[in-house]
Amino acid sequence: MSTEGAHLTGRVSFPVPEKATLAVQAGVVTAKGPLGTARRAFPQSVLTLEVKGRTAELTLQLPPARRTSKALLHTWEAHLRNMLTGVTVGFEAKMKAVAAHFPMKVAVKESTLIIENFLGEKHPRSAPLLPGVAAQVDGEFVVLSGTDVELVGQSAANIERATKIRDYDPRVFQDGIYIIERAHPKGA
Repeated sequence: MSTEGAHLTGRVSFPVPEKATLAVQAGVVTAKGPLGTARRAFPQSVLTLEVKGRTAELTLQLPPARRTSKALLHTWEAHLRNMLTGVTVGFEAKMKAVAAHFPMKVAVKESTLIIENFLGEKHPRSAPLLPGVAAQVDGEFVVLSGTDVELVGQSAANIERATKIRDYDPRVFQDGIYIIERAHPKGA
């Protein structure tokens, strides 16, 4: 099916924060702000992004009356808003270490979270922190922060998966590190 004579299915406008800039070059959208830079591949064949002053306008060029067309437009709007929020405010996720049977020790070494004495195991478990994600251990809480909501969320999932219990009854052995606040903008 050809999209040469396709009508515009939609336009979405959203504000660009004062501290941030948004640009598209060679199929990559870049957001810059006080906390850093975020990049993401951008499908230029069906979407166009124009920045006019402090307003960004996203235009979709696909055949009309398709539910997937509208979904694509709003998905990319959400991606761009998340990028702008990440470089201006940042994202964080909170986790809680629960140790009912054996006291576990949680520490951060470089880009890895080390969990020692989990269920009395002799060898420590580890969970990788993705690039751009920082972890801070404060007693029984672990706070992850970064500029990319997806990387912060995936790092939290990696930690939760590293403490998954096998061969024990999960109703009795509830030890682990669990997400108590999903990735969200800092201060929200």
